[in-house]
Amino acid sequence: MTLAILLSGQGGQHPAMFDLTADRPEAAAVFEAAKPLLGGRDPRDLAKSGEGLHGNSTGQVLCCVSALAGWSVIAAAKPGRAIVAGYSIGDLAAWGVAGRLDPATVLRLAAARAEAMDAASGEGFALAGIRGIGLQTLTDLAHSHDGHLAIRNAPDSFVVGGRRDALERLCREVTERGAQRAVVLPVATPSHTPLLATASTRFRDLLAEAEPHRPPPSAPRLLSGLDGAPVFDARAGLDKLARQISETIDWAACLEACGEYGADHVIELGPGHALATMAQAALPVARVHALDAFRTLDGVLDWIGRG
Repeated sequence: MTLAILLSGQGGQHPAMFDLTADRPEAAAVFEAAKPLLGGRDPRDLAKSGEGLHGNSTGQVLCCVSALAGWSVIAAAKPGRAIVAGYSIGDLAAWGVAGRLDPATVLRLAAARAEAMDAASGEGFALAGIRGIGLQTLTDLAHSHDGHLAIRNAPDSFVVGGRRDALERLCREVTERGAQRAVVLPVATPSHTPLLATASTRFRDLLAEAEPHRPPPSAPRLLSGLDGAPVFDARAGLDKLARQISETIDWAACLEACGEYGADHVIELGPGHALATMAQAALPVARVHALDAFRTLDGVLDWIGRG
């Protein structure tokens, strides 16, 4: 079995997001490390309360907690040959799964990343999801509305960032041109666009203080969430981690890289199942599941063990 581990971005947080890992002793240290970054609140209790789960300062930390907690249990099953890639904030969590950064450092950096992004974000910005139109056509239309391509999810599926009113006009125009879906998302941060250039600069300075580890031989191979390339040089990889805040993410390339690596099993760790859905389309011969889709962690471990 070759396992691709995909780590969720923001958007799927929900009150039951820690139900499978909450009582697992392997994950206890991850939950404990997150408390000081969440105002002293236990992430499990915070999630159950449903309060403020989607703000950057809380959501980015919770997404990393979810990914790292899930991996702490799966790692104990020794899944063998594996590759890991993360979507947006999941890109940072991937450094923890790959053994490049310890979990406490990942969570601390997640909080700092959110703070830098909030400081760089102005009022009136948003993201829009658009599907069913070609890349060049969309790029040209987005430019005409002062928008920026934020994420390439698939050859015909994209996220665009810009001012909310301009994105609403863009969505109407691409719909008239035959797009299957065009909707402004409930997001106020224009992530992965040049509008957050100052956040990339600030986060790069913080990453310069990090001390990446040499990964153990058994660790999953790390892919950059920016472009799907393997991360061999830690400093170059950390620079990409900073750049992806304000540059277009090519998630489609990450999925293509998983296929080239020979992934025949895919597991999404983190809240939701958006990445699993995309992986099913991009890797039709692979067996794909999201952790959120299982009723028990034993079911997850059995699935991996049978692989």
